[in-house]
Order: sequence, then C-alpha cells, then structure tokens
Amino acid sequence: MKADVYQKITDQIVQKLEQGVRPWHQPWKAEHGTGRISRPLRGNGIPYNGINILMLWSAAVANGYTAPIWMTYKQASTLDGKVRKGETGTLVVYADRIIRKETKSETGDEAGRAIPFMKGYTVFNVEQIGGLPSHYYGQPEQPTAPIQRTTHADAFFAATGANIVHGGSRACYVPSTDNIHMPCIDFFRDAISYYATLAHECTHWTGHESRLNRDFGRKRFGDEGYAVEELVAELGAAFLSADLGLTPEVREDHAVYIASWIKVLKNDKRAIFTASSHAQHAADYLHALQTENSAAA
Repeated sequence: MKADVYQKITDQIVQKLEQGVRPWHQPWKAEHGTGRISRPLRGNGIPYNGINILMLWSAAVANGYTAPIWMTYKQASTLDGKVRKGETGTLVVYADRIIRKETKSETGDEAGRAIPFMKGYTVFNVEQIGGLPSHYYGQPEQPTAPIQRTTHADAFFAATGANIVHGGSRACYVPSTDNIHMPCIDFFRDAISYYATLAHECTHWTGHESRLNRDFGRKRFGDEGYAVEELVAELGAAFLSADLGLTPEVREDHAVYIASWIKVLKNDKRAIFTASSHAQHAADYLHALQTENSAAA
C-alpha cells in the first residue's frame, strides 16, 4: 500500500479534530455512543490494528456510526443477520505474501522468494445490518425517569407521512429507500434532542426528487454540495423546533454544528442566504402537509 493512502486517511481524521468536530459524539445515549473514539472490533471482538483502525474510524465519522463492530457479509449471514439494501461496505486490508519460485543463474537450483502485498475485503458496520443478536447493538442507558413525548410534535411529524423507522443507534435519511431511521426516544438526553434530530432528518426528506427535488450537486461526503444540504437540514431543524415551541433558547450543540458548516462555506458569501431560503421552503412544505392531512380528515 502506498504511503499517500496512509496520509490521506490520517489527514481526514486530523482535519475533523482540528475543526473541533467530534462526529462520534451524538445527542443520544447508547452503550456504543460514549462520546469517545473506540477501537474498531471484528465480529468476534478482536480489535483491528494499524491502517484499518484509521480506515474504519474514517468510515464511522463519515456515516455517523457509533457501534465499533464490523463484519463481512458472510459473517453477518452466519448470525442470521442481513445487510440492509443500499448499504455500502468499507474496505479493510491485510498483509499477505506469495512465494515466487526463481532459478538461480549460478547453480540452476530453484528457490522461493516471498513477495509481500496487501489484500482487501469488505466489511459492514453492525448498524448497517439487521437481524443480528441484540448484544451487537448499543442499548440505551436506563434513564432516571422515562422521557415524556410531546403530543403536538408527534402529531406534526406523523402528519408529514414520512416513513420513520425506529431502532438501532443511528439517525439518518436514506434516499434510496426514502426512509428516515431514528433511535428510539429513550436513547436521547431529552425530548428536545429527539425532536430536533427528527426535524433535521425530515428536512433532508423534503429534498427527495418527488418533493422539493433539492440538489446541490452533492457527489461525495464533505464536498460543497454535501455541506450546503447539511446546513439546510440544520437550519430547517432550528426553524421547525422554534415553530413547535421546543427551543426556548439556542442550543449549544446545534450552534456549534451549524458554525462548522458556515466555516466550510465561508468562501461563498451567498451560501448562508441560499441555505436559509431552502430551509424555509422545507419547513413550509412540512407545515403544508399538516393542512392537507387536516383537510383530508
């Protein structure tokens, strides 16, 4: 493996840390979501070493995985697990060698020469796999008292008609299936964190081609199109939370996150205005669904 591959992956981790961004620290509570880096583990509990640590850390940062456990498709199948449709695996590597027979010109004898090389295979985080035994997934901490749901907020998000799948410890919107995935509410610090996260994902949901068809030319994680869409989602969540009376003051975790994307976009003086406009359209779209469903009822 060439040295620049090591440097590239290391730079990705360092860049996140220098920005003060800890993507592994999320607003829900889970056995795996401890707010610190964990060594990546194989399905049998043995930790990965060397460059694979950085490669799997980088993938976890990019996709928001809190679980440190990774396994191959075959390993998941032997545990009755199934990789979810549309999920993309992560490359890991190991050193191997081949023995090449060579004939010595001096004596004509054959001798073996070991040639080292790197081999790769694909693994999936357990948060990409359904049906595994429960101990592979993070469990919510037992709160001192159950988190109380907010009736009008539940009604608002239900009226959007979005397909919200609860379970696991990952919050995301999956365009390929048009599903929103959310941890259960008891995984969160409080109800406001849960609804703010759901509002973020619902804002992403509005960008689907069948709805607002929002496209900033996003091609890969971390590019400008991705940054603008994430900023739209954060602003949309802030707008919706305010509309629902869930944020009496600016939450520090949201403000820091938004600031990181503003920094990314600082070279475009119109970026924040564009993102704000799209966020407002998304909020208006979700509010309009309340009226439509009320009329239909």
